[in-house]
Amino acid sequence: MTHTLRYEPISSDFYVRTRNRLASRLPAGSLVIVHANDVYPTNADGTLAHHQNANLFYLTGIDQEETVLLMRILEEGRHEDTLLLRETNERIAIWEGARLSKESATKISGISDVRWTSEYNGLLASWVPQAREVWLERDNHPRRLTYVQTRNERMAAALKASYPDACLKSLYETLSEMRLVKEPEEIAQIREACRITGEGFVKVLRQITPGMGEWEMEALLSAEYLRRRSRKFSFLPIIASGKDTCVLHYISNHKVCGEGDLVLFDIGAEYGGYAGDMTRTIPAGGTYSPRQRAVYEACLAVHRYARSIMRPGLDRLEYERRVRVFMAQQLLGLGLITQADIDVKPEDPPAVRRYYMHSTSHSLGLDVHDVSPVNPVFALNQVWTIEPGIYIAEEGIGVRIETDVLILEDGTEDLIPNAPLDIADVEATMAGKA
Repeated sequence: MTHTLRYEPISSDFYVRTRNRLASRLPAGSLVIVHANDVYPTNADGTLAHHQNANLFYLTGIDQEETVLLMRILEEGRHEDTLLLRETNERIAIWEGARLSKESATKISGISDVRWTSEYNGLLASWVPQAREVWLERDNHPRRLTYVQTRNERMAAALKASYPDACLKSLYETLSEMRLVKEPEEIAQIREACRITGEGFVKVLRQITPGMGEWEMEALLSAEYLRRRSRKFSFLPIIASGKDTCVLHYISNHKVCGEGDLVLFDIGAEYGGYAGDMTRTIPAGGTYSPRQRAVYEACLAVHRYARSIMRPGLDRLEYERRVRVFMAQQLLGLGLITQADIDVKPEDPPAVRRYYMHSTSHSLGLDVHDVSPVNPVFALNQVWTIEPGIYIAEEGIGVRIETDVLILEDGTEDLIPNAPLDIADVEATMAGKA
């Protein structure tokens, strides 16, 4: 199939399977409604680039604004799907380029019933009164904090106003469980995102010198990712030097790095809608100082311990607790906490939070902080980050080390093996020897 995408799309068979799986989890008589994300305005006549709603993409593969998926769930998991698209007119064709045809949308999504969005209200008038339950896309991620109403939220409010007796349900929990375990096609896309993430970083790593601006490193990374067919960073890149290595979500990337500074790269490339996510902390001058080396080695020991216990059957909260207990010993060895601090609560020492404030792992997929149940159990074909950090604000030293792993039956596979982890490998790469 010819397409205008920068990435190689997943086969429509995948999207057919995801809709089949969703339908099998919902009661007969349900109606599913999922909208594309809005195109958000900036100022004057400007807009941000469209970023598709992850659940709509997961269920259809359609990466276009003003798209709607409607699914009518029948008995025994059977379902009838309808896809609504923005219709191309002459103005759109001239200024923005033609949108998907009905035929192209069918090839991508596997949905044969494709119509224009002008039919949306008429279909609701016919189908909502008949539905026992109406299942809507809701972003109930526990860390979501925004005052901007999404298109799905706006349409849900309009639906409730027009059909006050409709029984509205949220798809969040169901789709979060489904998206936690990755299908082979998804793993292939994540592998490519991770390959680009690590490969691009290594190219830039060999060019870093004191006196370089953090923004220059960002520009170099962007070029490496784009030339490898990534559309963009998978999130706003963090390139923090000096004391700002202790700022967890530093994104201004505005400073010049100095001799003796550490530079923390928390970066990722997006490919085909899927995210890569890695962190490396490197010495601007090519060599770690003795104290930087000690902190790095302690963080790396925690990283390796975390990876060693990430196995099918272990739940995430217990995993995080064990990592914090191990981290306590590393912080003790660095002279940052005392044995008395640990003895306050040895099964989960609160003193660890002084120097390690975040969790070790999050699910990865269509979103960088991908959706998942509150306390999932690790299982085969899940993809997680492993990213411990040690942040010593009083010394201006922050170290975070992160890679992405695929859970196997007996361990994990590092999806970014091309980016150096060991101090010797980092320093050799920076010296042009590796």
